[in-house]
Amino acid sequence: MASKVQVPAKPETKGFVYSALLAGWLVPGAGHLLIGKWGRALLLFVSITAMFWLGIAMQGKLYQPNTGDVLDMLGFVGDLGNGLYYILGRIFDLGHSAVQIATADYGTKFVVVAGLLNFISAVDAHNLRIGRKL
Repeated sequence: MASKVQVPAKPETKGFVYSALLAGWLVPGAGHLLIGKWGRALLLFVSITAMFWLGIAMQGKLYQPNTGDVLDMLGFVGDLGNGLYYILGRIFDLGHSAVQIATADYGTKFVVVAGLLNFISAVDAHNLRIGRKL
């Protein structure tokens, strides 16, 4: 007995395939905005932006590129996930002080988690763009 299940066709991928991935990494939610997922784009933009700037407001630390401690390297990778926010933070010399109070430690974690969430959302936008995820 034959099944009559229809598989949806993959969307056409015209233009640069990685545009949603790169845009989503640079600006939180921009990848979803490019593919027309307005609700997700707004939710991701607000949540990731709020986490990053609240972390900076709590005197959180921005990690610098290094080859020393493994946890510092992982912190840098997490921070780098914030895209333009990380670049702006380094340009304006934000998050450079040593962590001296408990809220600064929480702020550092906020910034790292915001970057990791932005990595995940950029990959999600890319998967939606190429049709791997519906």
